[in-house]
Amino acid sequence: MANILLVANLNCDRIFNLNQPLKTGGRFHYQDGGQRLGGGGANTGIGLVWAGHQVSLVTEVGRDDVGDWLLAEASTQGINCSLIQRRAGNTCEMLLMMTPDGERTIIRPERPKFELPLPPNWQDVDALYINSSTEGAASWAKTAMNHCWVVAQLAKDQRSRPCHILIASLSDMEGRCDGEPWLFAQSIAGDKLKYFVVTDGENGATLYSEKETKRVAAIPSDVIDTTGAGDAYAAGLIHGLVRQQSILGSMQEAAVWSGFAVACNSSIPGKGLKHYLTETP
Repeated sequence: MANILLVANLNCDRIFNLNQPLKTGGRFHYQDGGQRLGGGGANTGIGLVWAGHQVSLVTEVGRDDVGDWLLAEASTQGINCSLIQRRAGNTCEMLLMMTPDGERTIIRPERPKFELPLPPNWQDVDALYINSSTEGAASWAKTAMNHCWVVAQLAKDQRSRPCHILIASLSDMEGRCDGEPWLFAQSIAGDKLKYFVVTDGENGATLYSEKETKRVAAIPSDVIDTTGAGDAYAAGLIHGLVRQQSILGSMQEAAVWSGFAVACNSSIPGKGLKHYLTETP
């Protein structure tokens, strides 16, 4: 069992199930899929809880009924929410447009700026995961890197992400990396970067390091909903790392987790992953 700290969002997802793929100028019918727990904090954290780890989440939600609901739901799932801060005002919903082919388009509100407090004692943490635009995340990462694994998702903008392992999807790279992927990753993550992992859905993932490039295949799955697949992949990777698996072994574990994620109609992990973790020693 490891102590894992997540700096990631906790969202209330509002689901719209569309009758056809999105296209410019189109008209669509939808069925209201209601609200569900989502965001990188939940999508990554719940699987890690099921794997037996102590998971703490650092984020911010509004001081309203939706914020209360999010904290109650995440706590019920076993995530430590004591570090979550409350802000004045509403917690806005994330709008997820789901199409019949399992793809989704996310429409989100502008988030108020959230600044991290002083960092915790990293001696008590085995892995730090950053998937948030919160202010101060880079400073936390720099102070953590001598004590625990630091894993980060590539940001949507050009901000730095100091880390040992940087994760990005191939679509995240479009228009941003015209040269050598490793050098691009170093420009974002710094000189302590050990690995750069680029995921590409059913085509698997590519591992870049200073010395080599390797590919790890995806796990074939019936795609129902791709929401949260990247978060599940990150969770599986972290699970492998804290169990002292090799980076390739951790990527293979991550492929299993993301395969379960796309095969269920939710963004948080489904029962397939929970059963797998229960049956796997």
